[in-house]
Amino acid sequence: MNYKPTESELEILQVLWKQGNATVREVNELLSINKNKEVGYTTTLKLMQIMFEKGLLTRDSSSRTHTYKAAVEQKAAQQNLLTKLIDNLFNGSSSQLIMQALDHKNSSPEELAAIRKYLDDLEGKKDGAK
Repeated sequence: MNYKPTESELEILQVLWKQGNATVREVNELLSINKNKEVGYTTTLKLMQIMFEKGLLTRDSSSRTHTYKAAVEQKAAQQNLLTKLIDNLFNGSSSQLIMQALDHKNSSPEELAAIRKYLDDLEGKKDGAK
């Protein structure tokens, strides 16, 4: 599936990825908490209806209150958006993205250690493949 969710759609997807499935009211309440400001119910409802039509959400209409679930997996959405970001903003260079990300935000020692381990593991796989 080739999709490009808007920022608002991504916020809804984040809620549903975490919750599993939820009603519009539940999503709206969690969005209001996450944004720390009131989000209009009708705005959330309309967005979720559009997302359903786009195939980003599934809807269970078997009960009076419809429940929605993300139709796309979080990892697949992340990979899709990251690929577009790397291609469009970093001329296809993953290393440029990583260096920019590390320059932009201070990483904790734990995060840096995890990154080093990941890179070491990647190099180990490549050395083993030779």
